[in-house]
Amino acid sequence: MTNSKKSSNNSSESNELYAIAETSGQQFWFEVNRYYDIDRLNAKEKDKITLEKVLLLKDKDSITVGKPYVKDAKIELEVVSHKRDKKILVYKMRPKKKTRRKMGHRQELTRVMVRSISIGKGAPKSSSKKETVKKETKPKSEKSTN
Repeated sequence: MTNSKKSSNNSSESNELYAIAETSGQQFWFEVNRYYDIDRLNAKEKDKITLEKVLLLKDKDSITVGKPYVKDAKIELEVVSHKRDKKILVYKMRPKKKTRRKMGHRQELTRVMVRSISIGKGAPKSSSKKETVKKETKPKSEKSTN
């Protein structure tokens, strides 16, 4: 009756590529070919959505952390369906006042499938920076009295 844990290398191989991105006010851990339920998006089924607010990106070899976002990183999503979460009950009562209120809430969700996670090579760093040109100011000469 000994329990032995079987360590599988498949779990480490499947986590070769993932990204942490921000959408609808939350941060999600996205992996390719997995689906996620996020807050309702204004999109139809089979639509493609691109997330560009990528906070972290991990490849086989490297981890890229954004400040605050990773430049030129994209996550391609496909809308699978729209659904509603399970109902939660909210019950409010004020003691000794005979006031009670019972409400329910169902969150509207969109189920999305992650199609690809990529980091594209953008323009050279020098051209992507916005350079501000300062006007040369002449030092104010002392007031001359005539």
